[in-house]
Amino acid sequence: MNDTGKASKISLAARRKFLSKLGRAVTYTGAVLGAGTLGAVQNVAAKNKPGASGESFPTPDYDWTKHRWGYGVDATKCIGCLRCVEACKRENDVPGTAHHFRTWVERYVYLEGEDKPRIDSQHDPVNIEASGSESEYRFANRYKNAKVEKAFFVPKLCNHCTHPACVQCCPTGATYKTKDGVVLIDHKYCIGCAYCVQACPYGARYFNHEKQVSDKCTWCYHRITKGLQPACVEVCPVGARVFGDLNDKQSPISQFVRNNRVRVLKPETGNAPNVYYVGLDKDVV
Repeated sequence: MNDTGKASKISLAARRKFLSKLGRAVTYTGAVLGAGTLGAVQNVAAKNKPGASGESFPTPDYDWTKHRWGYGVDATKCIGCLRCVEACKRENDVPGTAHHFRTWVERYVYLEGEDKPRIDSQHDPVNIEASGSESEYRFANRYKNAKVEKAFFVPKLCNHCTHPACVQCCPTGATYKTKDGVVLIDHKYCIGCAYCVQACPYGARYFNHEKQVSDKCTWCYHRITKGLQPACVEVCPVGARVFGDLNDKQSPISQFVRNNRVRVLKPETGNAPNVYYVGLDKDVV
C-alpha cells in the first residue's frame, strides 16, 4: 500500500473514532441536548450525500426528486431457488458467510396437526449443514418424512420504510433516506454502534464484522439510478420480485400494487414499509 492509501485509512479510522465518541455523547445526553444537537450531527453526514457505501451512485443527469421507488413480492410464485440471494451477494460484495444477507428467503411449512408454521431460512444450522458450507445456499430436505399440509417461500429484504426507525435512531446520521424513497447508509460516518440493527423490526440489517459497519439492502441503488433493475429482480426466474417507480402509473410496481390485493409486513410498527406482498399467509411475520 502506498503512502496515500495509508494516509486515507488512518484518516478514515480517525474520523470513525471521533464520530464514535460524538455519537455516544449524543445518545447519552440526548434528553438534555435535545433534537438540535442530533440534527447538527446529521448535517455533518449530509455533506457527502447522495454518495454512500463507497458505491458508484447516480449519474449526473439523475433527478431523484422525480422518482418514488417501490418493490413487490409475489409469494405465490417464489420457488426458493435462492438465485436472488446469490446475485445480491455477488453484486454488493456481501460477506459469503451464512449470517450476512441483504436479502434472504424464508420457508414456511405447516405440518399436519400443527396450527403454526415452522419457519426456517438459509442461515439455519440444519440448512447450513445440508448446503455443505456457509457460502452455499439451499434448504435441507428436513420434512421428507413428515406430513406437510402446506409450504411456501417468502423473500425478504429492507422495506425502505417511509418512516424508518433506523434513520431515527442513528446517532451520526450515517443512515438516511433519499428523496426518491431509498434508505441508505453512508459508511464513512457509520460508527458501528449497531443501534439501527436493533431498531429494525424486520431484521433487515446486519453488522459487517469485516468492515466494522452496519449494512443492508439498498435496492441496488447504484443500478436503479442508472436505469437498471436490482440484481435480485433481474435474476428471478419466475418473476416473483417486482420493482419500479411508483410515480409512473404504468411501471411494473404500480401495476402490481393496483392489480393485486397487497399487504405489508408489520404495519402496526408505524414504519410504513414500501415492499408490497401478494399471497402472504396470516402467520407470516
